[in-house]
Amino acid sequence: MKDERTISIRDGVARILEGGELHQCDAWREAFSQRCKDHRFYEIIEQTLQSGFAHRYLLLEDHSGAVRAIQPLFFVQQNLVEGVPALRLAVDAVRGRFPRFLTMRILMVGCAAGEGHLGFCHAEDEPWAAEALHSALKIYARASKASLVVLKDFPATYRAPLRSFSSNGYTRVPSMPMTTLMLRYRNFDEYLNSLSEATRKDLRRKFRRIEKAAPIEREVRTDVAPFIDQIYPLYLQVHDRSHLKFERLTKDYFRTLGERMPERTHFFIWRQNGKAVAFSLCFVHNGTIYDDCLGLDYAVALDLHLYFHTFRDIITWAIEQGLHRYCSSPLNYNPKLHLGCELMPLDLYVMHTQPLLNRVFRRALKFLEPTRHDPVLQRFPNAHELC
Repeated sequence: MKDERTISIRDGVARILEGGELHQCDAWREAFSQRCKDHRFYEIIEQTLQSGFAHRYLLLEDHSGAVRAIQPLFFVQQNLVEGVPALRLAVDAVRGRFPRFLTMRILMVGCAAGEGHLGFCHAEDEPWAAEALHSALKIYARASKASLVVLKDFPATYRAPLRSFSSNGYTRVPSMPMTTLMLRYRNFDEYLNSLSEATRKDLRRKFRRIEKAAPIEREVRTDVAPFIDQIYPLYLQVHDRSHLKFERLTKDYFRTLGERMPERTHFFIWRQNGKAVAFSLCFVHNGTIYDDCLGLDYAVALDLHLYFHTFRDIITWAIEQGLHRYCSSPLNYNPKLHLGCELMPLDLYVMHTQPLLNRVFRRALKFLEPTRHDPVLQRFPNAHELC
């Protein structure tokens, strides 16, 4: 390394930056310009998340001095058995005396609140960026005293560009996938008729029950600031019930999205008798709606089948807007299976920074990877794509 913030790599240099140093960098605005969550989203999560993440950015230059990629990174102290419920009680007992048992300082590549992407500036830079990132990460991780390097939740479409990782030190394992549904229908009823008879019957029974209750009104907004104190507790109810947790979103996160990304951010809010009982944060980009975050009032959510009510309203709205695809965030796979969704595989690329330990760790990963503990995933028609 030339200095503490510059790494020499075979095809150029990698410079380690903090977020405040990117504001005047044109390449930063280009790096994720084709993604739903562009550079503004990465700035928002760094400024509003309070999950103990230390964010950094690798600016990758070739020998001519041209910036060809900027890759977001963050450090986290991670629980290695978060996705293994069978081990959690035993491990928690040991942590009563040894708080950091089976936790490691990890250098994560990607996004702290969503799937990961390579931050190349132009499409033709993708192969170069992948190779440059592979060269820089091991050096930076060791200098930063990270035990593991993890490329977090990269879509399966990156398997070819990232083959230098999976063939050279890293182990690729499936992460909890997103799901997707193609919207080939004129309306929700046509979509409903495409499902199995048992699912149609079950959904119609649920919707009849909803109709018998007090009316539920839906509102779609880009700015949620006036209602943040109503919807944030709904988010916390869903977050706290989840058996897999990573980031914890904040009120400022939701407020700032509406302020800085209003053309892509849509908040669906459902009220009954004037009280907010559900909300969903969605992003819209290039014909796709991303159902990213759900909040529910569990005092009424189960009796009113609010999950299915919100799903129906979002699908109906998306079809009316002419959108062609619906994507949802990971987890809660059982209803998504019956609703005709397919899996969108996401991958983790993992390497221990000590070569000898990496050999052992690669074998242990098959027991630690989270998808093996969710039996519903194997029932999806494209489950084979997870691997």
